[in-house]
Amino acid sequence: MIKIWLVIAGIAGGVVLTSLAPALIGTLRSQVAMLPGMSWFMGEPIQASAARDAERHDHHHDEAAIKLSDRQIAAAGIEVEQAKAGVLSRRRFVPGLVTPSGDRIARVAVRLLGTVVELRKRLGDAVERNEVVAVIESREVADAKSEYLATRLTDELQQTLFARATSLWQGKVMTENDYLRARTTAQDARVKFDSARQKLFTLGLSEEQIAALPNQPAASLRRQEVRSPISGRVAERRVDLGALVGREGQESELYVVVDLSELWIDLAVAPADLPAIREGQEITVVVGTSHERAPAQIIFISPLLDRDTRAARVVASLANPDHAFRPGSFVTAEIGL
Repeated sequence: MIKIWLVIAGIAGGVVLTSLAPALIGTLRSQVAMLPGMSWFMGEPIQASAARDAERHDHHHDEAAIKLSDRQIAAAGIEVEQAKAGVLSRRRFVPGLVTPSGDRIARVAVRLLGTVVELRKRLGDAVERNEVVAVIESREVADAKSEYLATRLTDELQQTLFARATSLWQGKVMTENDYLRARTTAQDARVKFDSARQKLFTLGLSEEQIAALPNQPAASLRRQEVRSPISGRVAERRVDLGALVGREGQESELYVVVDLSELWIDLAVAPADLPAIREGQEITVVVGTSHERAPAQIIFISPLLDRDTRAARVVASLANPDHAFRPGSFVTAEIGL
């Protein structure tokens, strides 16, 4: 208080205030104004000065503010809502790789030694299930078909003879020994017929193809049609016309057919996040630059960790009916924890 009164005395004696530092002057003015009966010394009421300072601050604040029209607010997607209670959730973003579904990829291969004489599909062509994609000429398949046709005729003859022998034996016209001999011959013919038929199945012929063999010309017996086991598109062609296929050291796969209507997403998840992830959980897949989003479902969580990355492999199934996603693309999976 001694310093304040000294300053007041100085003012009364005509000491010039501007000789003091500006900051000190402001402090002294505030302290003097707070003294009882000294508001007159400031030249105006304290309330009026405070109001003017507040007005000046508001004016400066208005100049720095950015005002948006209703159209600009709508274009920017700004929404104003009342604050309310909610549940916070954690989300983990994991990089992933799009791969063909292991359940929707097929390798069209041959099971016999032969030569490729027809390739009916090119890379990228659409393929239907059981559609003929190639034709093979093979002596092995010709021998197998001929054996089947021969045993088929023998079996039909022996079954007819056995039926007649049964009738004669029941009528007491044939001895039991002759009946038993006819039955054994018929059974032996049936075994050989079934064996020849199973051999054709092993070579890749279907039930319909085997049933159609008796009506085919002999020249077509050496030709074997190769069919696609699934519908999809040709992703790879492994052989050329005239190639020898079907044995060790030789190519046995003709095509690789992939159905892209469903894909897999391979993810590498850190061990700390594994307890919050479960099979059947829904996640969101985001494509890099296009930011296209699609739902996916986790179908597999590996019980083992990768030795190099120390992460677990997690596989999610992604529906791809319009073929918007391509195998080999990098994506980001958004997983709720």
